[in-house]
Amino acid sequence: MPSAAPAAPTAAASAPAPRRGLRSRGALLLLEAAVAFAAALVLPLLARGFKLDPLNRIAQVSGLAALQLRFALLGLVLVAAVVLAMRLRRGRHFDLAARLASAGIAGLAGGFVAAGAVVSLLGTPWPMFGLNGDSGRIVEWAHAVANGRPSGSPVYPPLPLYTLGYYAEWFHGGNTAYAFKDLQILGAAAFGPLVYLAWRLLLSPVRALAFGVVPAFALIDAYKPYSQTVLVLLVPVLVAMVVSLRRSGTEGWRPLLLKGAGFGALLGVLFLTYSGWFLWSAGGVFFAALLYFPWKTGRLKGAAFMGAALGAFLVVAGRYLAVMLTEGQTTKDYNFRFDNFTDPAYYLMWRTDMPGKVGDWPPPGEYGGVGLFALVTFVCLGAAIWLGLRKPMVVTIAAMFLSAWVMRMYIASHMYETQTVQLYTRTNNQLLYCGLILCALVAHLVSLRLAERRPAGTAGTAGTAGTAGTGGADPAAASAPRRAAAGLPGREGAVIGTLCALLLLLGTVSSSMADRYMPAQDGTYRILPYVSHTIRQQDGKCPRFAPKGECSEDGDQTWLSYVR
Repeated sequence: MPSAAPAAPTAAASAPAPRRGLRSRGALLLLEAAVAFAAALVLPLLARGFKLDPLNRIAQVSGLAALQLRFALLGLVLVAAVVLAMRLRRGRHFDLAARLASAGIAGLAGGFVAAGAVVSLLGTPWPMFGLNGDSGRIVEWAHAVANGRPSGSPVYPPLPLYTLGYYAEWFHGGNTAYAFKDLQILGAAAFGPLVYLAWRLLLSPVRALAFGVVPAFALIDAYKPYSQTVLVLLVPVLVAMVVSLRRSGTEGWRPLLLKGAGFGALLGVLFLTYSGWFLWSAGGVFFAALLYFPWKTGRLKGAAFMGAALGAFLVVAGRYLAVMLTEGQTTKDYNFRFDNFTDPAYYLMWRTDMPGKVGDWPPPGEYGGVGLFALVTFVCLGAAIWLGLRKPMVVTIAAMFLSAWVMRMYIASHMYETQTVQLYTRTNNQLLYCGLILCALVAHLVSLRLAERRPAGTAGTAGTAGTAGTGGADPAAASAPRRAAAGLPGREGAVIGTLCALLLLLGTVSSSMADRYMPAQDGTYRILPYVSHTIRQQDGKCPRFAPKGECSEDGDQTWLSYVR
């Protein structure tokens, strides 16, 4: 009887807990975002002080080593904070430390590639490739729209042009060329934090880093960072939207409509930034939406969710969508590139428009011309569907993979008849990214299955493992008693070991992607920053490290001989 008195107030006091919990989760996500973006700026700022000649190969290697050293030291500080959190105050702040370390490592990885761009462009105010190629067109179009004139291409995504134009007005006196250099660097730096935060819609912090950020870094690009960033954001956003659609039948009306409008507005912003990925993904996402529509639990709410999403999308991007549906139909791409002359079934590596010296391509594989990496990818595709057939995350990503594959073959099959390319080789990136995610999700799904294997007497925590992949807490937290009873290693050791492995993996990948843009006159993408060092500045002087102190109005044009 004495315990009955406090029971009522305890229940009453717990009533607002869900709202407090939402505010708490929102605050933690904002903290993660702040850490990730702050970490992304550290290495680019440090790289500005490097004293080296970016056209000297030894200097380039030294610069990469200097970046790797700083990346490793800063990353180890984050891991050390997690270790300290495990040891202090009985691990009370371990989860917070692991959360912030994951965000920080994602930011550092993006910052590494951005710092590589800083090193490659030391001594020149020009962006990569100067006023040549895509860079020159973007600079010209952005200058036009910033001055109230139409761009040279009505179907080109408008948001990058307006962003560059207004950024140039604010920080470079309207010089869109010099401003584009800044946005190339900042865009690469923001890549890691943005993809991490997008995957946090679906996965816990360490899993978002491992299964979302790591696959995305195969695509990071410092030349035109916004196009690849849209792809790596679009996949988790669309998956999260399908997950929300599946649950919409049991949602309250207000959160239902707010979520739908939020997804629609976010997709509208991505569409304005780069629209191509929407075309490749449309068929797969439409299939997943039909599959997970709440036909039985709430058709009206499901329709309202999709209606709110469509309405918000049209408010944000409706005008551009109308342009794409009209003028986009008459826009033809007649520019045949290196990849248009290769096997269309090979997508695992893109040699870019300027491939440099090419031997046997695609590389000969061990099994009927197919390499081990391709075999692993396809095996993981099947294994992911097998293990996650009932999970919208797996099904949606697999459907997006297959949708891009079908669109690729459809467009390529009409190439001879129409003599147009229509950018079908850009599906390389989506196929590779979705394939890598599915490989990572196999490990994710296997870990969930292992967490579900528990000895008798621990059934009380069984349901927690299923929350991974839906934005909830890491299932390892609730499954610790099970693993302890089964004699498995502790969660803390798994998290720390995973962070160490991911730190080294991302550091290696980021160094490789940064090295891809170290200037050289070799016909590969290295020539993009090389040209930037050979263009006369607007004050009439040559860039500081111009070869032999010579430069010209257009810069080195030998790259034209490498374009097929």
